[in-house]
Amino acid sequence: MSGVWRSGLRHRKLPKAGFTGCRAISCSGVQAESKGPTPDNKAYSKTLLLPKTKLTLRSDPLESEVPFRNKTTRDLYQWQWDNAKGPLFVLHDGPPYANGHLHMGHALNKIVKDIIVRYKVLMGHKVHYHPGWDCHGLPIENKVLQQLGKDQRSIDSKTIRDAARKYAEQEVQQQREEFSQLGIMADWSSGTTYRTMDHAYEMRQLQVFKTMVEAGLVYRHYRPVHYSPSSGSALAEAELTYKDDHVSHSVYVAFHMDTKGESMRPILKTLLASRPDSHLLVWTTTPWTLTANMGIAVHPELKYSILSQKKTGKTFIVGSTRVFDLTDILGEVEEIAQVEGSELVDSTYYPLFFPVAKDVTPRYPLRILPSNHVTADSGTGLVHCAPAHGAEDYMVFRSLDLLKPREGSSDTGMFCHVDAEGKFSSKVSEVVGESVGRKLVGKEVLKDGNKAIIEVLGDMGVLVKVQKIKHRYPYDWKTDQPIIMLATSQWFADLNSIKGDALKTLDSVSFFPAGSRRRLQSFVQNRSEWCISRQRVWGVPIPALYHVPTDTAIMDGVSLKHILSVLGTRGTAHWWDGSVEDFVPPHLRKEGEDLAALYRKGTDTMDVWFDSGTSWTMLRDLVKNADAERPYYADVCVEGTDQHRGWFQSQLLTAVAATKAEGRVVAPYKHLITHGMVLDPVGKKMSKSLGNIISPMTVISGGKDKKKEPPYGADTLRLWAATVEYWNDAAIGSNVLAQCALSLRKIRNSARFILGVLEDGRSLECLERVAVGSRNMSLADRYVLHELTKLDKVAREGYATYNFAKVVNAMSNFCNVTLSSLYFDVTKDCLYADARNSAQRRAVLTVLEQVLRTMVFVMAPILPHLAEDVHHVMSGAEDPASGRSVFTTTWEPLPSEWENPCVEGDMNRLLSLRTDVLALLEKARRNKNIGSSLEADVEILVRNQSTDIHPLLRREQDFLRTLFIVSDVSVHDETPEDHTSLPWKHEADYGNDLRVVVRPANLTKCPRCWTFTRHPEEILCRRCADVIKV
Repeated sequence: MSGVWRSGLRHRKLPKAGFTGCRAISCSGVQAESKGPTPDNKAYSKTLLLPKTKLTLRSDPLESEVPFRNKTTRDLYQWQWDNAKGPLFVLHDGPPYANGHLHMGHALNKIVKDIIVRYKVLMGHKVHYHPGWDCHGLPIENKVLQQLGKDQRSIDSKTIRDAARKYAEQEVQQQREEFSQLGIMADWSSGTTYRTMDHAYEMRQLQVFKTMVEAGLVYRHYRPVHYSPSSGSALAEAELTYKDDHVSHSVYVAFHMDTKGESMRPILKTLLASRPDSHLLVWTTTPWTLTANMGIAVHPELKYSILSQKKTGKTFIVGSTRVFDLTDILGEVEEIAQVEGSELVDSTYYPLFFPVAKDVTPRYPLRILPSNHVTADSGTGLVHCAPAHGAEDYMVFRSLDLLKPREGSSDTGMFCHVDAEGKFSSKVSEVVGESVGRKLVGKEVLKDGNKAIIEVLGDMGVLVKVQKIKHRYPYDWKTDQPIIMLATSQWFADLNSIKGDALKTLDSVSFFPAGSRRRLQSFVQNRSEWCISRQRVWGVPIPALYHVPTDTAIMDGVSLKHILSVLGTRGTAHWWDGSVEDFVPPHLRKEGEDLAALYRKGTDTMDVWFDSGTSWTMLRDLVKNADAERPYYADVCVEGTDQHRGWFQSQLLTAVAATKAEGRVVAPYKHLITHGMVLDPVGKKMSKSLGNIISPMTVISGGKDKKKEPPYGADTLRLWAATVEYWNDAAIGSNVLAQCALSLRKIRNSARFILGVLEDGRSLECLERVAVGSRNMSLADRYVLHELTKLDKVAREGYATYNFAKVVNAMSNFCNVTLSSLYFDVTKDCLYADARNSAQRRAVLTVLEQVLRTMVFVMAPILPHLAEDVHHVMSGAEDPASGRSVFTTTWEPLPSEWENPCVEGDMNRLLSLRTDVLALLEKARRNKNIGSSLEADVEILVRNQSTDIHPLLRREQDFLRTLFIVSDVSVHDETPEDHTSLPWKHEADYGNDLRVVVRPANLTKCPRCWTFTRHPEEILCRRCADVIKV
């Protein structure tokens, strides 16, 4: 509001000892003619009580943040853990992956967590927060293989594991140092952090695995799983991303029907009796799976059309509702008849590759199968089934009991011709023959192998059409390469048995934002099992023994108890390096047997989600000691939205599985908070290829070119994280950071002004404080305390509900509007020019003391370095590292009686009137009647004395000149007589009841306070004369 008149002021220079960052009361421009002695406008500057403080105007991160870093992070965490008497609060840290420098997602995540725990410390809670790192898995393994310059097949596993551990340790140390620069309140030493590769951690994880095995939740199965050729390992659904622009070569192929087959239904046999060249038209986007075809599925309740292709005379069977859409594929056709899908069931057809592999004998007849998963929405209404490469196909064959292993063989009866590298294996020749097999073996099914299959189909004459299509397809989220479905032997966790308990557990969990509940529930609801084994070298072993003669896995509680006792003593690395004899339990040993020949150790490692998902085990003893009946471990978990399919889910599933087996389900968390991703200024995902990555370390310390990339410090980055609606995707860029830096500077300068007038706290030592609400407090004083109380409530509510943007908005509005644009301006005359111990000045100081104290509490969780800086200045200590942290004082709520709606109502009415007054003052300035608002007086003419604002104006008449920042304000019931002789005046109506007049000041300028309140015959105005005893 004061912006209108402020632009008209010309500022005088203050003495060097003064507070150059804040404006003193000023006046120049058109001067009223004065009589009497000519005052010296500079003679009294040293008698003014100008602000003085050690808090600098602008902060250099190195100077203003680094000195407080240990004090407000490591030392503070240790202090609160030793001294806090409040209830236990556990924020469980989801471990970031120990690979590479921190990115903005890391920064957002850790800052949001830190704001939460700092608020809890201010509330008196005893906070448990142990940062962690996820250290196993493919990215680290690939990284060390690159460093070693070799692939996995050409180097021994121990060398890879040793290099991976060393690399992970280096990355943890690097990230630890970078995290500390964000101002995270934690003890970063090894005792109060965790790594999933720590021995104690791995043993707790294996104990959870053992519990799940004993509960019958873990089993080994040969079935199709998501398999990543680029990773060389099976993947869980949580490790997939889906791309909508994947391009595939889809094919329409014709399977030749056996029209003389004995199992064909009579109706169909009659219709096809004269049509030996009859075909089943099938569409697939994965031609490479056709070598593994074991059946064709139809929906028994759909209609199917028998079509005659006019160009060739061939007969095709397709879904009736697909005929029109297939015109471009088949050309002109004639419908011979329609049959129910059930009439097609059990009919047989020839192997697709029979034309080039006539010497290959099929294992058993290929049949048409019934399945409800077939739809007529796309394709042909007939589905090619390859159980080794499709989950639905596999379930169809299982439900029909068709997966029969060959007698004397250990296979499961599925055709699978793809190896662990995603290439056609030599087994493909069993289907396509030796000649064609030579064209396929060793080729990647997602690349050249797929093209080769299509060429073979064309050569055989069964290829009807090839089409490029763009569609949704799963990718390995680590390598960003497409995956395949591949039948392999894997270890699974049965989720159907615990899904109900997991979903019930989520009913007691609160979610922020609330909509994230549905996302996690959906992921859990749609899973029936979890593939927990991986074919990697660097990871926690799945400690399974295999009986070599029968290739049978030995996995039970008794065996695991023995194995885990060995690993507990010698470390999990002993599983890889030790002899198998060490792990064979006593009950399996027989005298004289060669254990090394009879048993082998499994080579699978656990899914890294199982690693991090069992991190809740670190909290069991902590929570049990605090409250044995507590139904959850962590109070809060905070992670990105991608963790609904990852860590949030794996924690829930392992915790429910393990604790249910022990007799009482305990939730891993009570509150789940989800944040979005960090995007560039135009909303794009940050990536090296786009060159739009912004490093948090560059934001804090600056880039190579400090002009283009200035050092903003951690508090600016933290303010950004608190300002955005972090539960959605958040953008960051140079403009956003500059705006945050400006906002931080305004908050800092508000605190700096208060420190200046409080003389860094020295003026409070003998201050006789004024009682709140007493007659010595002006309406502005009481109004500011009212607004301060509102701020205090809003901030507490915002922090408690994790809505930090609400806190920042309230704090910024209070600093910029309530303080800077109003209270600071209207009290400067009193603060600078009144007697040090005047009642009015003491009232203002009383208010400002409380304002600063509350402001520090409000800002502290978000801006800890600034809060510590202000607290340090107030303490009077020389060394920033010394003394207690601001967080060691509990944030108590302000007295409720300070909130006064009546004061707010009165002030708002006067502020509305002030707007009109300022407009008239600006008009006078534009007309060059005045240079400063102090050169004017204001008259308020009350036309209707019964108006409800009249008593307010009379009561606050003395305050109005302070509010309007003019030299005098008078309230009249009629127009003064001297109006006709005024050199100028500006007036306007305020509603129907008031008229406001701006006119020249009656008196002359005081050389000390610069208000026009001096009588011509006097040297100073009477207030200033009393102060300095002239």
